[in-house]
Amino acid sequence: MTKCLVLDKKDNVAVSMAPVKAGDQVDFSGGENVVAIDEVPFAHKIAIKSIPRGARVYKYGEVIGEATEDISAGQHVHVHNIRSLRVRR
Repeated sequence: MTKCLVLDKKDNVAVSMAPVKAGDQVDFSGGENVVAIDEVPFAHKIAIKSIPRGARVYKYGEVIGEATEDISAGQHVHVHNIRSLRVRR
């Protein structure tokens, strides 16, 4: 079982503490877990619950972006499926 770190109770992603392979069981908090759908590199994000397209993605209890597609629990969360909401200057 691979450990992932949830940084705040609002978060819908966790941070991988080691590389995750598709099919691995991922433990993220108090016995809760998901099965990884994708490979997730060390220190990358994995969805701990389903995140619908257009929904906010939370890490550190703060919004870090918006889902550009439906993201399933256990899926790798990165630039391919979220976008920043920061104002570009």
